[in-house]
Amino acid sequence: ACGTGVNLSADPSTSAAESTISTSSSASSTTRVTAPPLSSSAESVAYSSESSAPTTTEVPVTTTTTEVPVTTEAPAPPPVTTTTTTTPAPPPVQPPAPPVQPPVPPAQPAPVPAPVPNGSAAGLVVVIDPGHNGANGANPKIINAPVDAGFGETKACNTTGTSTNAGFAEHEFNWAVANYLKTALEAQGITVVMTRDSDSGVGPCVNVRAAIGNKANADAVISIHGDGSAEGDRGFYVMTSERDPAGAEMAGQSAGLASTVRDALVNNGLSPSNYLGNNGLWKRSDLAGLNLSIRPTVMLEMGNMRDPKDAALMTSDAGQQQFAAGIAKGVLSYLGAY
Repeated sequence: ACGTGVNLSADPSTSAAESTISTSSSASSTTRVTAPPLSSSAESVAYSSESSAPTTTEVPVTTTTTEVPVTTEAPAPPPVTTTTTTTPAPPPVQPPAPPVQPPVPPAQPAPVPAPVPNGSAAGLVVVIDPGHNGANGANPKIINAPVDAGFGETKACNTTGTSTNAGFAEHEFNWAVANYLKTALEAQGITVVMTRDSDSGVGPCVNVRAAIGNKANADAVISIHGDGSAEGDRGFYVMTSERDPAGAEMAGQSAGLASTVRDALVNNGLSPSNYLGNNGLWKRSDLAGLNLSIRPTVMLEMGNMRDPKDAALMTSDAGQQQFAAGIAKGVLSYLGAY
């Protein structure tokens, strides 16, 4: 039933839709009569009779009207549920792990010749002088102070030294080679005296370094340095004093030490300088350490730290050991122990 309903709950005696049905007594059966419809509402009427006495039954018609609101708007569609699936970002692609490198063994002492059978090196003294020092640069007042340089001259106490273009300091190179050399010589029974006991101190001054060799009555004094020159200048050179501070005889011993060490370095795979000296040898008149020494003394410039190829050799453990081994062979040969 759509639309407005009809209220049929009024008194049936006044209703226009009323029906009374009678049956006669002579009828032997029940007669069913259909009354005309009252309205569009459903109606149910029951009729019955008994054969002995006719009975008229009035059935009140009750109609219940349900008012249904009419909505002209289309029903809202059911809510749409959207399921969002988040795909996790793939993990970043990791580069393949580098191959595991075997641990680098600690640096070994420079290889040296086997001890001579008669032990002729025992009791000999060698002074090793690693040039400069680690704290020189932080103490300019000390290292710039003038000291005796021999022959009535003065010079600065010390200097900072040079370095490679990458900043590897000369004093560090000198210290490393000196310690490899010390180990090699001590293995032959030689007594080694160092002019400094660390790479973090100041000095000592050049006059003090020379005095250490003189006081020890050294059989040989080896001063180790690195040069700082233009790129392309390569190789080592060995310096001695041009002034002969202890006379001609001692000067000759220094010259013999220089040439023997030069030859041993060459035989150990190193090249003489291509820019200073003559075939790896050079006499100097301006170096206090040489002018004040009265023992067989040489000063070595092992290579040019400003040249990439020399610098690569001088900064590596293998290169430092190669320098030390060559010097050791030269010293032992000079001393008659090789």
